[in-house]
Amino acid sequence: MADESPSLTPAAQTQAEAARRKRFRIFGGVLAICLFGGGLSWLINHNHQTTDDAYIEADVVQLAPQIGGIVATVGFGDNQAVTKGQLLLQIDPRDAEVQVSAARASLAVAEAQEAAATADLELTKATTGAAIDEAHNVVEQLRRQVAEARQQAEAAAADAERASTDVKRYQDLFNSKVASGQRVEQAIADARATRARWKAALTAVTALESQQAQTEARLHDALAAPQRMRQKEAQLANARAQKQLADSNLQAALLALSYTTVNAPQSGRMAKRGVNPGDVVQKGQVLAQLVVDSPWVIANFKETQLDRMGPGQPVSIQVDALPGQRFSGKIDSIQAGSGSRFALLPAENATGNFVKVVQRVPVKITFDALDPVMQKRLAPGMSVVPDVDVSAPVSATAR
Repeated sequence: MADESPSLTPAAQTQAEAARRKRFRIFGGVLAICLFGGGLSWLINHNHQTTDDAYIEADVVQLAPQIGGIVATVGFGDNQAVTKGQLLLQIDPRDAEVQVSAARASLAVAEAQEAAATADLELTKATTGAAIDEAHNVVEQLRRQVAEARQQAEAAAADAERASTDVKRYQDLFNSKVASGQRVEQAIADARATRARWKAALTAVTALESQQAQTEARLHDALAAPQRMRQKEAQLANARAQKQLADSNLQAALLALSYTTVNAPQSGRMAKRGVNPGDVVQKGQVLAQLVVDSPWVIANFKETQLDRMGPGQPVSIQVDALPGQRFSGKIDSIQAGSGSRFALLPAENATGNFVKVVQRVPVKITFDALDPVMQKRLAPGMSVVPDVDVSAPVSATAR
């Protein structure tokens, strides 16, 4: 069957061949440009890791008083910058000052009681030994005196008995007209005298025995000094404990008084002010929040991006709120666990159907030296885009 298409002339064939070569050169050029661009992009970006899941973070201190009362003064305004130690809040201190005065008075009373107990114990120690020695000596002396008095009483009894016998004998002689009546009267007088001396001796014995009993009682009381010493020592220990309690109450009152003044614990900027002079506040009530200076970045990189990433590597940081501004920083640390692992309700992969999801791991990035003006414009929660140079070496002090 004959070809129905007309045959091309040599000139037309030459022109078509030139057009094919031109298209091939254009295609080859485009392909070369694409390969070159891809290679260049790989060379540039394969040593960099970035993410848009990043934001600025900072320490936030809650301003909450440790004592309740009426707010006397407020030393800061909305979003005001404050320095460490600056007065932020003053609570009416009059109630706390009264408590301090009462605690000082209680401490003075406790100190006086301790001094009295100490003096009482020292006096007991000083007089106990002397009292025991004196009581021993008196008891021994009275024992000798009682023995002598008993001997004298016995002698007086013998004399009285002899005198009584003489009276009877002389009366018999008088009846026999051998002795005179005068001699009988003299015998009767002698008998009465010896009987009186005997009764006096018995009375002396009784008195000395009573003195001896009293002295022995004092000796037993003196010998009970160790028990009294322990009692005095217990009283002194109680007085010292009362003093310590009073001192603790004073320290607590002074601490409560110091709580009436609230100062800035660190430098930063105030946020969410919710207190005014005259407000009645409670202990632990959050009145404002202090955003501490020196912010940092938390970047949630995919776990597949962490292969060559480590602390100390340089980071270029772009802040969405400050377009055109670039900040330099470095990786501080990588969290020991993915974000989902520390979530309120972590995923339970052992139940149900499992679908693998690339996890994100928080990476802390610190800024290099920040300009104070720029630092004030960086606030927690702002979105940033960090660019990590993973070709840089990891710090030897990596955490």
